[in-house]
Amino acid sequence: MRITVVASGLSVPSSTRLLADRLAAATAARAEGAEVTVVELRELAADIASHLTGGFPSPRLATAIESVTAADGLIAVTPVFSASYSGLFKSFFDVLEPESLAGKPVLLGATGGTPRHSLVIEHALRPLFAHLRAVMVPTGVYAASQDWGAVGDDYAAGLAERVDRAAAELVALLAPDTRPAPPRPPAGTRRADGPENVVPFAERLAALGIDPPKDPRG
Repeated sequence: MRITVVASGLSVPSSTRLLADRLAAATAARAEGAEVTVVELRELAADIASHLTGGFPSPRLATAIESVTAADGLIAVTPVFSASYSGLFKSFFDVLEPESLAGKPVLLGATGGTPRHSLVIEHALRPLFAHLRAVMVPTGVYAASQDWGAVGDDYAAGLAERVDRAAAELVALLAPDTRPAPPRPPAGTRRADGPENVVPFAERLAALGIDPPKDPRG
């Protein structure tokens, strides 16, 4: 199982990268043997801009694109810029080939300075990845500055809970369905509710001692 993490934080250290790492670790802990690759967009900013203007990716951008498109699952995390995803984040997904993320499970995350931007995942990220035809996990993870408190803090506990729930949902999409198929009846048997077992209405009336109505056509 290959999982690629896309983080578009601009600073070092970055809360965006920190959230991306936590999501990746929680997912890998539930997916035994998972191979995790991190794509740090800050290091590819010039390559992305060159590709947008020139039309050809550099070797390291091509490697990043291949890592994303070939992955079984994707974790995508962006900082909030002007109440939406960052321009660097959007530019990277703009250079992907159409349909390259179709059907791919994606876990969405975002970071910001205030909880007021917590809906950015719903009003900005989900429409973007819906357009790309990705399959998004139900839980998106937003982390504000206050969520990075000490262990035991209510905000930190809430973030940890969201991270664990989102990771479990991503693994559920990635893991094959191992539930046994319902047993099939032996060949030649008939279902009790099949049309071939329906008792005609006239026979039901006769069983009750009621004469069936006569056909008006004679």
